[in-house]
Amino acid sequence: MERADESREKKEQEYVVHEEIFSRTIRAGKRTYFFDVKNTRNNEYYLTITESKRKFIEPGNFRYEKHKLFLYGEDFDKFSETLEEVIRFIRKNQPEISEGEEPIAAIEPDKKMPENEL
Repeated sequence: MERADESREKKEQEYVVHEEIFSRTIRAGKRTYFFDVKNTRNNEYYLTITESKRKFIEPGNFRYEKHKLFLYGEDFDKFSETLEEVIRFIRKNQPEISEGEEPIAAIEPDKKMPENEL
């Protein structure tokens, strides 16, 4: 019987990027989020969500810190339902944004940050 991590590793090997199909970008304060639909060798779509944040090491010197999430087709429904539930909870239970706070920016269609800025 295969161990769970071996099974997951095999699945991840199948999801090697073949090409990018669709992309959206959200600029939100100091963070930028990239939503990229990609294609596997098996011609299956999956989603990568990347958070990019500028981190200052010292004055005038910075780097970009990135975090990626890979979401595969078999998980879309569970992920979407749970995300919607959590957002509804936050909107219902968190106080309104105070004046002067920056709200999350709107989606910028088809705009991607150059690789050297990620």
